[in-house]
Amino acid sequence: MLYQAYQFHSDLLSPLRLTAQSLGAALWLRHTERSALRQVAAACEVLSRLRLTHTRPAYGIDQVLVDGQAVPVVEEAPLRLPFGTLLHFRKDAPGLAPQPKVLLAAPLSGHFATLLRETVRTLLQDHDVYITDWHNARDVSLRHGEFGLDDYTGYLMRFVATVGEGCHLVAVCQPCVAALAATALMAEDQHPAQPRSLTLMAGPVDCRVNPTEVNRLATSKPIDWFEQHLISTVPLPHAGFMRRVYPGFVQLSAFLSMNLERHQHSFRQMYEHLLEGREAEARTLQTFYEEYLAVNDLPAPFYLETVEKVFQTYDLPRGVLRWQDRTVNPAAIRRTALMTVEGERDDICSVGQTVAAQELCPNIRPYRKTHHVQTGVGHYGVFSGRKWQQQIYPRVRDMIHASEG
Repeated sequence: MLYQAYQFHSDLLSPLRLTAQSLGAALWLRHTERSALRQVAAACEVLSRLRLTHTRPAYGIDQVLVDGQAVPVVEEAPLRLPFGTLLHFRKDAPGLAPQPKVLLAAPLSGHFATLLRETVRTLLQDHDVYITDWHNARDVSLRHGEFGLDDYTGYLMRFVATVGEGCHLVAVCQPCVAALAATALMAEDQHPAQPRSLTLMAGPVDCRVNPTEVNRLATSKPIDWFEQHLISTVPLPHAGFMRRVYPGFVQLSAFLSMNLERHQHSFRQMYEHLLEGREAEARTLQTFYEEYLAVNDLPAPFYLETVEKVFQTYDLPRGVLRWQDRTVNPAAIRRTALMTVEGERDDICSVGQTVAAQELCPNIRPYRKTHHVQTGVGHYGVFSGRKWQQQIYPRVRDMIHASEG
């Protein structure tokens, strides 16, 4: 009944938000004084922004600078599957020299892959970039079956094979476990498209190391509790009617509660910016929350298996993770270069959890292994923001380009 209650509440408030949106747009916000009219308009604008959406926002990357030249970017979909699309950001410049092919494995954790928009934009400067564009499970019909951790790993292998030989795999946060597993399986099969390099960024490879509050929450209850209390059924009129999901709004509520005061402060700032005519500053906050409040439902099997195998029983670092009928063996990886990246202040995947992948891959030559801890950044700072662009990305880029030969 959880999803049904949410849907009812959302439908009930929808007219109020639409009215606030229309009223805010109709009122004139450009008075220099803090008039009552401006206060009402600013309040209406903020109220209209306090809403969840369930549709993927646009990436909005229509060009990128390459060697100081603006190059058009076109989105293409080389492979569409029921639960995810392999999306290619093709540079529309016939004379451009070939660049290393990078597949960015995005998390399936309550937000859309567009959360990595800045990561994509940065990588595009020096690479031919693809991304795993995960679909909202509430929009996937039951006829397409279930989607679990095995399926996620299988999708990664299909996407890597579609990108083709010479692919470099970069995983951000949650998919680090699946990315390492996919690379190991392809290496064991001697697949010609096994990744040339694997970059794991702020991912929960071994959650036994320096447990965070997120890790403690995952182990505080048995897996049956998560299934009984957090899994719901998609209601009508959505295409995924009757599909069991972990609703994105539940995950977002958990994220918001971790930093509730900061988010409240941000909305107060948005109101003040609008009231004082600082519309560019208000727009920055609006853009962030348009993305942050766009939620993506997870298939129930994928969510439950991730909680159990990654956060409770630590199957990968213990050497017991299985994919279908096979045990995942990271020691099979020999030809792939490995880089791990962590953030000093990461309160989601703490220092030590990602670098654990280095010991799991003993047969990668030491000179092909790299680890970097970025000082002064939290979880999101590992793949977005100034330090990502100026300090982390150059190291990732250099490792990828060094692995091309």
